[in-house]
Amino acid sequence: MTGHRRRAPRLPAALLAPLLLLGGITQPGATAVGAQEPAAALQERISARLDALDATSAVWARHLPTGRTVTIRADRPMNTLSVIKIAALVRAYQLAEAGHLDLGERSEVAEGDLRGGSGLLRTFQPGLRPTFADLLEQMIITSDNTATDLVLEEVPVEDINHMLDSLGYSETRFRTSTGELFRDLTATFERGQRDQGEAFDASAATFAFEGDSTAWLGRTTARETGRFLQELEEGRLAGAAATRAMHETLARQFYRSRLPRFLGDEVLVEHKTGDWPPHAGNDVGILRYDGGPVVVSAFVTQSRGDFLEVERTLGWIAQELVRAWDGPGD
Repeated sequence: MTGHRRRAPRLPAALLAPLLLLGGITQPGATAVGAQEPAAALQERISARLDALDATSAVWARHLPTGRTVTIRADRPMNTLSVIKIAALVRAYQLAEAGHLDLGERSEVAEGDLRGGSGLLRTFQPGLRPTFADLLEQMIITSDNTATDLVLEEVPVEDINHMLDSLGYSETRFRTSTGELFRDLTATFERGQRDQGEAFDASAATFAFEGDSTAWLGRTTARETGRFLQELEEGRLAGAAATRAMHETLARQFYRSRLPRFLGDEVLVEHKTGDWPPHAGNDVGILRYDGGPVVVSAFVTQSRGDFLEVERTLGWIAQELVRAWDGPGD
């Protein structure tokens, strides 16, 4: 995944540079500041923009100071992709607060720990010794799959799901590790190549795999992920220091081509992406500005269209929410 980014305001250090810069700051056709816009009109505009995509989509967004909410297919089960890693982050900090996990403990990344897909740890020679806090950081800001699976060794999927269940999130589940996910994908490809020979279509197989709910890394609904972020914002998932650390990690997100895409420096975006390009692109987070914050949970999967349009659409949604809900204009 590559993306557009700019320096986030009010952070102690600069964020990492992107792999690729994509142009554009203000989306043509965006509305003027609209704090008085009826909620139904805002929802209709966002729904129409999503429906223009040849994709499955869902959105839940809330302006926390007023409770104004947008819900579009918000209870439909969706493929989380790497968005589910937020649940692992929260559970890890809960365990650390309880004294069951040492965030400063270092462990060696062996060759057998390396995972494909997103992340930077696989680009280093085996033998690197990051702290557990480093692994959590990379799991979120670069969506590092190697870091994710090392985190899951200490914070098991079953424990994460127990936490989600105890908090009332019945539709949100972490299904498996990234290593298992890619082994399943490899097996799917091998079967297809064996059965179909030269007729095997890798793109079609990848599309079908992304849509197979039994193969997802995790599942959720836009509403449940939005509520989870709201609980994080309200300090109900962990103590003050842990909550602050998680906010800081989310604000250092490396990939900035969706929710932050058209937002200026007046808006700090704490978020987590999920990717299966060109078929799926999710982004969920907290938009922090003087008239906010806004929590937004946006999922686009099973896309048959232009992936850049998926990213532009999520950026447009974030821009429209901020403008409609007491945020800065042009």
